[in-house]
Amino acid sequence: MPSSVRSRARERNSVLGRPEFMSLNHQPLCSGGAPAESRGSSRRLGQIKHQTSQQSEEPTDRGSRDRRESTKMPEEDCMQLNPSFKGIAMNSLLAIDICLSKRMGVCAYTSSSWGGCRSMVALLALTGHGITWIIGTIVCLTRSNTLAGQEVLVNLLLALILDVMTVAGVQRLVKRRGPWEMTPSFLDCVAMDVYSFPAAHASRAAMVSKFLLSHLVLAVPLRILLVLWAFLVGMSRVLLGKHHLTDMVCGFALGMLHFSLMETVWLSSNTCQTLISISTLSWSPFF
Repeated sequence: MPSSVRSRARERNSVLGRPEFMSLNHQPLCSGGAPAESRGSSRRLGQIKHQTSQQSEEPTDRGSRDRRESTKMPEEDCMQLNPSFKGIAMNSLLAIDICLSKRMGVCAYTSSSWGGCRSMVALLALTGHGITWIIGTIVCLTRSNTLAGQEVLVNLLLALILDVMTVAGVQRLVKRRGPWEMTPSFLDCVAMDVYSFPAAHASRAAMVSKFLLSHLVLAVPLRILLVLWAFLVGMSRVLLGKHHLTDMVCGFALGMLHFSLMETVWLSSNTCQTLISISTLSWSPFF
């Protein structure tokens, strides 16, 4: 090797040996004092350990999640995978009932398709209201002079009270809302006709029409008009958006049941006269 080359190598080594250039002779250190290569290797080892720990934790997490899902009660499930045929049929019928009832509520609001007829339909529904019939029966009873008429009117009044109390109890028990969100009117609150099922107007109309057809002598046209009136009263509440179709049908059935029950416990004329005497405070059992 030539002497010039050897002299330059010695010169460079001597320069690197100076204190200010000592750091160039060593590998760069990380913040913790370890070399860069050891820092990279430790980082790779940390990543490998993290991956292995995740792989080892995944089965346990999956197993605990499966255990939690298996301990769920059936009521906590959001969906029934195997519903019964009865449940499917009931849900389908309820959906059809709600859809048809909403479509038939053409007088629900003044802005509805038949909103101009709302007042007339409401007046028709008022003829089947419980307060209307109870007050009308009491007025007729005070003006009746025959024992047979008083007997019929007293039994009719008891049938109306039975109808109002029974329908109110069933409505409070079921608490079904109408197809349209409406606040009950004042008369509905007085007659305890707050909820939708069963339809109180339909029950009352069916019971009254059957009662009058059985105990009054009416011509054929009047009998047809009486049956038509009962049907229109039940339909009026559906048109006003107060009840569903099933509420109206069940109301008619409940009214017929009330009539049958009243016929079973029919009060005689003497019993009716006793009740009239007690109510008018003119009963004197000792004379």
